[in-house]
Amino acid sequence: PLYHKGWYHLFYQYNPYSAIWGNITWGHAVSRDLIHWLYLPLALVPDHWYDIKGVWTGSATILPDGQIIMLYTGETNESVQVQNLAYPANLSDPLLLHWLKYPGNPVMVPPPGVKPDDFRDPTTAWLGPDGTWRLTMGSKFDTTIGISLVYHTTNFRDYELLDGVLHAVPGTGMWECVDFYPVAINGSVALDTSSLGPGIKHVLKASLDNTKVDHYAIGTYDPITDKWTPDNPEEDVGIGLKVDYGRYYASKTFFDQHKQRRVLWGWINETDIETADLKKGWASLQTIPRTVLYDNKTGTNLLQWPVEEVESLRLNSTMFKEVLVEPGSVVPLDIGTTTQLDILAEFEIEPLIPSTTNEIDDCGDGAVDRSTYGPFGLLVIADASLSELTPIYFRPLNASDGSLKTYFCTDETRSSKASDVFKQVYGGKVPVLDDENYNMRVLVDHSIVESFAQGGRTVISSRIYPTEAIYGAARLFLFNNATGVNVKATLKLWELNSAFIRPFPFERDSV
Repeated sequence: PLYHKGWYHLFYQYNPYSAIWGNITWGHAVSRDLIHWLYLPLALVPDHWYDIKGVWTGSATILPDGQIIMLYTGETNESVQVQNLAYPANLSDPLLLHWLKYPGNPVMVPPPGVKPDDFRDPTTAWLGPDGTWRLTMGSKFDTTIGISLVYHTTNFRDYELLDGVLHAVPGTGMWECVDFYPVAINGSVALDTSSLGPGIKHVLKASLDNTKVDHYAIGTYDPITDKWTPDNPEEDVGIGLKVDYGRYYASKTFFDQHKQRRVLWGWINETDIETADLKKGWASLQTIPRTVLYDNKTGTNLLQWPVEEVESLRLNSTMFKEVLVEPGSVVPLDIGTTTQLDILAEFEIEPLIPSTTNEIDDCGDGAVDRSTYGPFGLLVIADASLSELTPIYFRPLNASDGSLKTYFCTDETRSSKASDVFKQVYGGKVPVLDDENYNMRVLVDHSIVESFAQGGRTVISSRIYPTEAIYGAARLFLFNNATGVNVKATLKLWELNSAFIRPFPFERDSV
């Protein structure tokens, strides 16, 4: 992703010939607002020996003079992963329609000790205090140790591999799609990728090839030694916080210089079978772009939130105030069409009985698994008879020290009657501070639900394939399956318009 001359650009792995994996090429789309996208012609195709087996993941770096450097992983004719350089043929073209591959490609090849297929996904480069550019790439060592290699360059054609690594975590396996960027500790705006200095932490994120999960950690970067250290070693990259606790992978951020924000995208693949993808004629999508900030209140995690432009899709709104949801009850919310929604919901709990202990930790076995304080929340994409439903819920539990620890969860197990769909319970811990009510924001879009708890501290993306709860038959409910609390829910929700994604209208003078 990048921003250039009034347009947001997204380059993405794409198979031009089929809805299943293969022929990996770079598709290209542009948008004025990150929401309404226009498809452009293919940007990079596998047509040289160094990328003939695929144009894989890469990153854009915008230099101080405005030049755009694109580095990407190519798979060679001998199945070796190498790094290649490309750049726009015409920087003055706002659409960046034409790309040139550097004649001297590849610019990086697997170093000694790294297997030919364990060397991929260069990050956006950042400028060090010595005036040299750095970038990091994912790999692994001894089959189980996930690592991020660091390279220096001054001209983006010649690269020097540093001794050691930016960071390594045993037991995490191959790191893909590494991302590395600064966050301001007390700031409300994002930082350019090269920002250094006091009041700044660095986020290191890796996509774990073994589990297909994106993890991150917050820590300290030393630009002299090019080493990064996590704040909390017990929640290091790959063993602690997840970027998203649902169906989500290969995420990437970029610094949006237009609005001084860091924008995160993630890829969501299908959870049905390939024959269904072929029948649909498409597979996989990107989430709604999210802004990323450091959580000043907790100091332990990031906050992800849908970009403000998604609000341009809002249509009619409805308010519900202090709706009482008693233990074991389901309350319908009559709002008409519920297949495309933006929901803001806040929940207050009123204990009715003392908490019991020895309750099942985590998200349990889904929304049917009752405990004193939860689960409670929303049932989205449900049919009137509740034969299909997807609960999005909080599950507070008594910790051993007497405090409440809260899990935020999505239960897909009853989301579809289809038998060829992978369905599971997703979730993770979410910090809820003493002065906070439980709150969530949920974006619903037919087969995808993106849920944000406590301002975006914990996020879950879900793919669902309802067979009954579709179009006009989809309904929305509140539910409280806790045994010991009344829940009062206050909601504001909007029906959302479509984003009307379409090919770029070249026949028109302007868009």
